[in-house]
Amino acid sequence: MTTPGFRPTHVVPQHGMPAWEAPDSARPTVPLDPLLPVQLVERRGDWGHVLCANGWSAWVDGRFLVAVPKDPPVADAPLARTADPRPLLARAEETLTRYRSAVEELAGGGLDGEGFQSRTRGLRIGVVVDGESVWLYDAQHGRWVYADGTRLSTYAAEEAPRAAAGEPGHAATQVVTPDGP
Repeated sequence: MTTPGFRPTHVVPQHGMPAWEAPDSARPTVPLDPLLPVQLVERRGDWGHVLCANGWSAWVDGRFLVAVPKDPPVADAPLARTADPRPLLARAEETLTRYRSAVEELAGGGLDGEGFQSRTRGLRIGVVVDGESVWLYDAQHGRWVYADGTRLSTYAAEEAPRAAAGEPGHAATQVVTPDGP
């Protein structure tokens, strides 16, 4: 039986998690199954009150819940679109390649911790692939975008819109282009 209007916001970690009747560690209840979809309905510090699809609820350590990405924007919403997701995918791949190269050099002894930190400082990517859908972090524009395989749609911006185009953004992020950083 599913609770009407149930919409998961989180998933229980892959190893399951203990649960409590109240936000009190002296009142344990049945642990939650691994990867169980839950809806976080209340927070009290680190405690999270979750609702399960069958209507059962419990308190858990909310710090360990895995957030579920929100649905992509609806098709008729006003969105900033770019025609092709491939350039952003190529930048993410290049950034990951640069990071992997630094890891290999560190593991091989050719780079110390300080050198590794210097080589990786400012590298920033974000990629979530779920079947045909992908969420990508666009460091150049400080936003998350959603792609359906053919086009990108702005999903969430890192900062509020700015009046002046010349204001500084996230200065520490290195933007990787085909010609380098």
